[in-house]
Amino acid sequence: MSFRLAVCAEMVYGELPLIDRVRRIHDQGFEVELWDTRGRDIAALAATGARFSSMSGYFGGSVIDSSTAHEVLASAEKLIPTALELGVERMVVHPSELGEGGRAVRPAHRSTGGMWLTGLRTLEQLAELGQKHGIVFALENLNTILDHPGIPLARAKDTLEMVRAVNHPNVKMMLDLYHAQIGEGNLIELVRSAQPFTGEIQVADVPGRFEPGTGEINYPAIAKALRDAGYTGVIGMEASAIGGQGIQAGDAALSAFRAAFSPN
Repeated sequence: MSFRLAVCAEMVYGELPLIDRVRRIHDQGFEVELWDTRGRDIAALAATGARFSSMSGYFGGSVIDSSTAHEVLASAEKLIPTALELGVERMVVHPSELGEGGRAVRPAHRSTGGMWLTGLRTLEQLAELGQKHGIVFALENLNTILDHPGIPLARAKDTLEMVRAVNHPNVKMMLDLYHAQIGEGNLIELVRSAQPFTGEIQVADVPGRFEPGTGEINYPAIAKALRDAGYTGVIGMEASAIGGQGIQAGDAALSAFRAAFSPN
């Protein structure tokens, strides 16, 4: 059983322009993940022939904040034409708005029932928008210990429960195992329980957020658990190359990623 493998073009081959990063990833047989597509040459990206698995799905507001949730919906709608032009399958949202360096724009260190209900309502509206345009909105879990302090309801257990409560095919989970390892651990049980609600999986090793095989996570064991659970979707490497931003380091990182998730 094979997975569809994707690579985040924002984190490897940094010495190359984005369009050349996309081409190099595509030429090696991987799909491509993107972050913020605003200000990018979308026609040129589409012309690469790459398959784009995901992109950021909003640029303002917070899913769980009743005063700004409308900004999530409005910005998502503005990004849909880009997603359709690129053939993107999943548009990624986070529980709260992220600013410079992934920090919370409006930090909050305690979750409430009101946040949960607002998140549920916002995701239900995103589900309707996604159904209308044939796109899945994917809610990504984050770690609040190291990378994203001040984001309530960001743990994998919380994002999974919100997606489960929405129970709609156009809202899934972007299950980020790097974040889950830092914040929660127990990854094999997590991928098993989240499997029916997972739209895409993102990976990087801990510590450092480098390619699989550079840290403490046993990704071949996780790959086996995913196969046993019947997962055949996208696994995306959202990681930097441990050897740096050069072409050789990027190629080595992509090879290590492929090896970690190839059938034995």
